[in-house]
Amino acid sequence: MVRSLKNPKKAKRKSKGSKKGEGSSSNSGPSVEAKVWQPGVDKLEEGEELQCDPSAYNSLHAFHIGWPCLSFDILRDSLGLVRTEFPHTVYCVAGTQAEKSSWNSIGIFKLSNISGKRRELVPKINKDGSDMDSESSDSDEDNEEEGGRSGSPVLQLRKVSHEGGVNRIRAMRQNPHICASWADTGHVQVWDFSSHLKALVESEAEAVHGGSTVFNQAPLVKFTGHKDEGYAIDWSPLVAGRLVSGDCKNCIHLWEPASDSTWNIDTNPFVGHTASVEDLQVYFAILSGYSGLVLNLIFCSVMMVFVTYLQWSPTEPYVFASCSVDGNIAIWDIRLGKTPAVSIKAHKADVNVITWNRVWDLSLERDEEEEAEFKAKTKEQVNAPTDLPPQLLFVHQPYVLRSDLQGQKDLKELHWHSQIPGMLISTAADGYNILMPSNIETPLPPNDA
Repeated sequence: MVRSLKNPKKAKRKSKGSKKGEGSSSNSGPSVEAKVWQPGVDKLEEGEELQCDPSAYNSLHAFHIGWPCLSFDILRDSLGLVRTEFPHTVYCVAGTQAEKSSWNSIGIFKLSNISGKRRELVPKINKDGSDMDSESSDSDEDNEEEGGRSGSPVLQLRKVSHEGGVNRIRAMRQNPHICASWADTGHVQVWDFSSHLKALVESEAEAVHGGSTVFNQAPLVKFTGHKDEGYAIDWSPLVAGRLVSGDCKNCIHLWEPASDSTWNIDTNPFVGHTASVEDLQVYFAILSGYSGLVLNLIFCSVMMVFVTYLQWSPTEPYVFASCSVDGNIAIWDIRLGKTPAVSIKAHKADVNVITWNRVWDLSLERDEEEEAEFKAKTKEQVNAPTDLPPQLLFVHQPYVLRSDLQGQKDLKELHWHSQIPGMLISTAADGYNILMPSNIETPLPPNDA
């Protein structure tokens, strides 16, 4: 991401005049050098704006499916566990926040022909010392990708009518055609989208933008036992069909599968928080001493929207975590009753989002030898800011210059694709981005952001 002036001609000259014969022109504005923007360090001056550097991405596309989407989930597929070759294909499920309650739907969509460019971590250098990659265009549309097709991604969409706006939607990991949705009507519903996914898998690659047909389909289950609407819902990664859902009245209900399409829902809720939930500013906590577990959690705080967040442990089938606007994080064991096994005051402000630490390494340090080696190979200056956290790998710039990428405003949710290393999908008030940062080349943990 770089920073530049919106209107360089209006910028004040810092030096008066220039010597004759140096190529100056009375009709041209001052030359303004683009600089890398350092988040949390640099401030934008009046007249400055952020601009996207396309070379920072292996792939970057924007698309939308109609109404804004607050929540979506990436569906696991049978196309391969570790896919690295373009073009890519992804399947997702998403819920809308329409202007009228009756206009809402769940979209099941397939995005194919996702083009991009694989780059070497250390660029190949010509004999004259120039970067070979710099001579080619970084535009996805202008390149004929090696081993794949060029052009824009193809969107195919099927819609299922949904009563009320979708606050959050999650697909079961073991059976991704089974999805749970939290509605702003206060209902939690579980759906079987196997017929729609089958149709998308078998369909030809013809773009269907918007999906005019809306299917009326009854959910497998519609739970009306919550006292209020909510946002927190999570499928167990270890026990197929096990689900928890939490509302804004601090009640958490456990769903145990009775069959492939029915659930026993405990009407006696887990209650341990004194309020609902909120978020965003990262902290790191290690909770130890509970049943021999070492629980690594990332939690956050900011004050945006009231929402309760839940997440099952990636290693313990009976354990999940929750957070709340009361500032607490609670660890629950469903074998031990309806009160938290562990509860800590995590923040003075509201806590909105938590996630378990699976394999992610937060102990990265600046490697001066590696920087020197990279500098020697590329013959370029490597000036990493000293006041940025060494863990920061990438900053996604939501405001870009290309006409087909109008940027993302009010970012709502983003997820890693667990089968395509380095691929992220994000949703915002004005659509989706699908992106692959060029500096992330290794397989990433399957936990969602």
